[in-house]
Amino acid sequence: MNHFVSLAISGVLASALLAGCVVPPPAPGASGQTGAAYQTAPAAQSAWSAEIRRTQDGIPHIRAADWGSLGFGFGYAQAQDNLCTLADAFVTYRGERSAYFGADARPPSTATFGQPRNIDADFFFRMIGDQATVERYRSAQPVELRSLIDGFASGYNRYLADLNAGSFPGAHAVCRGKPWVDKISADDIYLRLIAANLAGGSVRFLTPIATAHPPKPAAAPRGDSEPPAPTAQASPDALRFSIGENPGIGSNALAFGAPITRDKRSILFGNPHWFWRGPDRFYQAQLTIPGQVNVAGVSFLGVPLIVLGFNENIAWTHTVSSARRFGIFQLTLDSADPTRYLVDGQSEAMTPVPLTVRSRRADGTLESVSRTLYKTRFGLVVDLSAMAQGLGWSAQRAYALADVNVDNTRAFQNFLAWNQARSLTDFMAIQKRYAGMPWVNTFAIGRGDERVWFADLGPIPNVPDALADACTTPAGRAFAGRVTGVPFLDGSKSACAWRVDSASVQPGALPVEQLPNTVRGDYVGNFNDSYWLTNANAPMSGYPRIAGATGVEQSLRTRYGHLLAARLQRERGGITREALESAVLETNSMSERLFRKPLLDAVCTVNDAVSNLHDACEVLRQWNGTADIDARGANLWDEFWLRVTRIAPERLYESGFDPNKPLATPGGFNVDNPAVLQDLRQALGGAALALRLNGFALDSRRGDILYTMRNGARVPLYGGCDEAGYFTIVCARRPLDAKGYPMDVSGQGDSYVQVVTFGTSGVEADTMLSHSESDDPASPHSGDATRAFAAKRWARFPFTDQAIDADPAVTRVVVFGTRDDAAAPPAR
Repeated sequence: MNHFVSLAISGVLASALLAGCVVPPPAPGASGQTGAAYQTAPAAQSAWSAEIRRTQDGIPHIRAADWGSLGFGFGYAQAQDNLCTLADAFVTYRGERSAYFGADARPPSTATFGQPRNIDADFFFRMIGDQATVERYRSAQPVELRSLIDGFASGYNRYLADLNAGSFPGAHAVCRGKPWVDKISADDIYLRLIAANLAGGSVRFLTPIATAHPPKPAAAPRGDSEPPAPTAQASPDALRFSIGENPGIGSNALAFGAPITRDKRSILFGNPHWFWRGPDRFYQAQLTIPGQVNVAGVSFLGVPLIVLGFNENIAWTHTVSSARRFGIFQLTLDSADPTRYLVDGQSEAMTPVPLTVRSRRADGTLESVSRTLYKTRFGLVVDLSAMAQGLGWSAQRAYALADVNVDNTRAFQNFLAWNQARSLTDFMAIQKRYAGMPWVNTFAIGRGDERVWFADLGPIPNVPDALADACTTPAGRAFAGRVTGVPFLDGSKSACAWRVDSASVQPGALPVEQLPNTVRGDYVGNFNDSYWLTNANAPMSGYPRIAGATGVEQSLRTRYGHLLAARLQRERGGITREALESAVLETNSMSERLFRKPLLDAVCTVNDAVSNLHDACEVLRQWNGTADIDARGANLWDEFWLRVTRIAPERLYESGFDPNKPLATPGGFNVDNPAVLQDLRQALGGAALALRLNGFALDSRRGDILYTMRNGARVPLYGGCDEAGYFTIVCARRPLDAKGYPMDVSGQGDSYVQVVTFGTSGVEADTMLSHSESDDPASPHSGDATRAFAAKRWARFPFTDQAIDADPAVTRVVVFGTRDDAAAPPAR
């Protein structure tokens, strides 16, 4: 039966409901979804009720009469699809991993916080998410958002209760019944939001913060000499997931204004390159309260609203910003006490924060582990000795990490307002009012509006260039060689603190007027370089350096993206949705376009028939230049390019970067240099050897090596990694071995993809979710969307009730809950 089951349901089912009995959902399928509708039993006085309709690929369309009920339905749906990952994440954000999984184990999947040791994760999350922080964050939110959060936690708990009562046989076998899979409270959702908010700063330094401690008294003094510079060879785990730098963590975005499109309607393309596994993966949904909100798109797991998507009036997307959301202050310590530091010659005490976590021993018993971490007026003390020994905590110096988003409680208020935005003008005004986007650029279009919008409006440290020039320490200048753009200032002088401007939304942040933004009628785009070339024909400049670099070399993906935009604009009659949707899934790479022919000309000469590179050269000659599933040559090229990037750029390229030709330089191989020519031969030979040693032919298909497992079967994939300049990113983030490039451990890349326009009947959105809605192998929705993505099959999102009800896969459920489904905050 495909009609909506309402409270006024009749017959035997109604009698059962009125009697207070639970009507079980249908048994088939881990998600409980079949062609029939079902309903959980309401309590005598239901606090919340929500309808969940699911369409093709299991996308939930949640409709409710109030904000708490909407959150309830959303929490229920997310738990139904991703219970094990959510439960594991809530344990993480509470700082309880060691108690359940042991101190030295690590989270099962990568996330914005990496994969640290459990014990370090526990101390970090206890430090940043204490009860006072939770209460401060909660009190800053509007009543609608607080209701969403309360309802979300209760919806999660209601699903867990239904699961434990036997309603979903076969679901979540990995975690079902485990002691760490338990009820949550609203506090858990606030902790999750806080972690997301800090992903551009503190979270990246999880281990250096969690392990920072004063030097032992016996440590030999070093005097007042400047600490040694960071070593180029260092590769600190803490910076592996440096937002805006780590290839694969980013996005593509393009927006074209109505004047240059064929049908004179603006078009938006968004494609975050994000995690395929773990707590930060995207979840696609539609949230509706008639007359108040009707929005669709994606959220992070555990987040109760849409963070990227569209409603009836606007569509938006994000890319990870290259602007810095954190800074480092070098502390000069009091010679009498390494937990005191000097500001303008006056000694000031650090604030000790004693913390204790439980940890499970090998025999299953629990022990208490204690550490004392420290705060300063600038931020948390951080141990950067992984970069260089002199950047640790010595008797003379320490370092504090200042995170501008610690004081940003506005990000999800901003998203809530966007979910209800009435026009592009309204959308832009909301972003300027809150200035709360924590670490992303924003692109948007509006219904009936010819313009496109780009902005990097959010908390960015108020560090004018003059302040950076005057206050950067020698160690800071060395640090800039490893991590560019980070303000590394002298904490011994109060004059070196971040500036406070009355025009700023937040003390210590740049005013909105000093942040990059533009409205245009042609196009805007970003591929994780700075705002500089938002439009390649009209470079932007004039903002503080901390907002992003200008006149610098662009990534291969940025060069590809702007050339793609230019190509689309040359289409006769204007850009079309169809041309855009085809172009953004092309699997060419900029490295191949620029350098395959120079390589063949230099290395694969007429005399190569007798060389050991003959077979490799022949594969590259015959290659069609793409990384489509059936392409033969992409695997060899990528292994070659991996080795080429180890050659110093100043030696490798024939022509260096020219800021007047940013999309054309650097270019060519410097083959006149015999050493470079030898390096290229060795790189190609090493690539061929790597494939052969791991059991792959030199002309193996892309899909033979790049794939994901779904329901026990391989799903071949296409695309490649950022380093090689692919626009379509599907990257395993692991070295080649006998398994190839499986995406199932640490894979990143194309995640949620959308192309949106507004027609006469409203929003028209084509979408894909590469990793699918559910990560439960028993769910029918753990691989359906992935197979659609592998086939490059766009789906028109069913946004209206008519479209939802007409979907051949539609199913319905009404879920009920009371505040009895909520849990009190756990004692920590």
